[in-house]
Amino acid sequence: MKKSGILNRHLAGALAELGHGDTVLICDAGMPIPAGPRVVDLAFRAGVPAFAEVLDGLLAELVVTGGTAAQETREANPAVARLLTDSLASLDLVPHEELKHRSTDARLVVRTGEARPYANVLLRCGVFF
Repeated sequence: MKKSGILNRHLAGALAELGHGDTVLICDAGMPIPAGPRVVDLAFRAGVPAFAEVLDGLLAELVVTGGTAAQETREANPAVARLLTDSLASLDLVPHEELKHRSTDARLVVRTGEARPYANVLLRCGVFF
């Protein structure tokens, strides 16, 4: 039995399958889930787990070169905008509709219970060497 890190077996297994260049969408409870990518739905109740907790946990486990978020995040959810800017080496901002379109190519979608708008980011996986 694992004693640290991500304990959810579905999420831990999905993360182990990711490779260089793959993308992972971490999204709030309201983001439309595209058909195609593997989905690990962590949402339990509104706000649980929070977007910030899931982002922190995934960044501790993955090599991430940057991310993409919606431009609207800056105005609609400044706390998430600051979190993403502080947490990622590179952050591209695109219109929300473009983010939804790009998420169709994600290898993995991790749905949180976050109930604040625009708490979504598409992470780009790197390589550890």
